[in-house]
Amino acid sequence: MANVEIYTTPICPYCASAKRLLTEKKVAFTEIDVSRDPAKRDEMTARAEGRYTVPQIFIDGTPIGGCDDLHELEHAGKLDPLLKRA
Repeated sequence: MANVEIYTTPICPYCASAKRLLTEKKVAFTEIDVSRDPAKRDEMTARAEGRYTVPQIFIDGTPIGGCDDLHELEHAGKLDPLLKRA
């Protein structure tokens, strides 16, 4: 199973939606709350190629974008292959 990381804030509905999709797919993920940690937000922005909104999702270290991007991958049938990478 791929290593999935998601940068979030507690009150973000898009974060909740992305986490819900991953949970429904039974995907373990590491959640990183950036709401009170400017260093983590800076880390996220650097890793996400300048994107600064949450959520930012990474699969095996590769930035895939936010909630809409995650759902697009799912609807296109491209998410499962990414998640099953070793």
